[in-house]
Amino acid sequence: MSSTLTPEYRHTPVMLSEVLEGLHLEPGETFLDCTLGGAGHSIEAATIIAPDGLLIGIDQDDMALEAAEERLSASPLQTQPLLLKGNFGDLDTLLIEAQVPSIDAVLFDLGVSSPQLDFFERGFSYKGNARLDMRMDPGTQTKTAAEVIATYNEKDLTRILRAYGEEKWASRIAQFIVSSRESQAIETADQLVELIKAAIPASARRTGGHPAKQTFQALRIEVNAEMEVLERGLEAAVRWLAPGGRIVVISYHSLEDRIVKSLFSELSKGCICPPDLPVCVCGTKPVLKLVTRKPLVPNDEELLVNPRAKSAKIRVAEKL
Repeated sequence: MSSTLTPEYRHTPVMLSEVLEGLHLEPGETFLDCTLGGAGHSIEAATIIAPDGLLIGIDQDDMALEAAEERLSASPLQTQPLLLKGNFGDLDTLLIEAQVPSIDAVLFDLGVSSPQLDFFERGFSYKGNARLDMRMDPGTQTKTAAEVIATYNEKDLTRILRAYGEEKWASRIAQFIVSSRESQAIETADQLVELIKAAIPASARRTGGHPAKQTFQALRIEVNAEMEVLERGLEAAVRWLAPGGRIVVISYHSLEDRIVKSLFSELSKGCICPPDLPVCVCGTKPVLKLVTRKPLVPNDEELLVNPRAKSAKIRVAEKL
């Protein structure tokens, strides 16, 4: 893989000071970055846990791992990073194979990096005639966006466009896809974009950015099972946290934030007995303590230097 892609990953890490404060790292601790990307957050975290701490970075994207490895190698780190290729939904397997006993802080930055979206052959972008792929890890995943479009019925297409893309015109776009594919396979980005433009009334296309943005987002989430993977990864991360350890999640989509909020709330609740019982008989103890009752959002200064943070929400919890 060419290293010429590396600079593309050098984005400013989102809400860096809030993330580091939330992680509450100390020298000698083990920090796990479940979404390594360009390693922006990890490089700063590594300076805190040095010299005896352990930085673990996970990413399923080969391009991102190569870029992160180059960037970490070029940084004056005093701690040796451990980089693992895989999906954070398989966190249990990855950490067991790496013989990691526990972690003291974990970060999930759920934003998709721009190189993944812009790299033509990956099929994420709605620009050009790239084949509709959208797999984060083509080496292990089989289902592509083209397959979803070709095989899902109108009801299921409507469901994913509405749930994952929050697309107002979901049912109409699904209808156009199903009708069009009867005469011609929809296999490239430009084909799908033209269908979406035809399905959305001209008046609605004049505002809100590119008309295909939400549909492409929904397809990406479906192809990569992002919501199911997120739940699995979050639950595993909490299990691996040492007592007093922190979990920090940056989400950019309302559905992601809802999943994080729900899990944190459930694990911080404790007793689940009916309220009319005089004493607890279930024995359920809270696993987490909420550090942020409401999500942290970027301030104006952050948005000025880092527009990517516009929709970011940070939630933090601590293992009891």
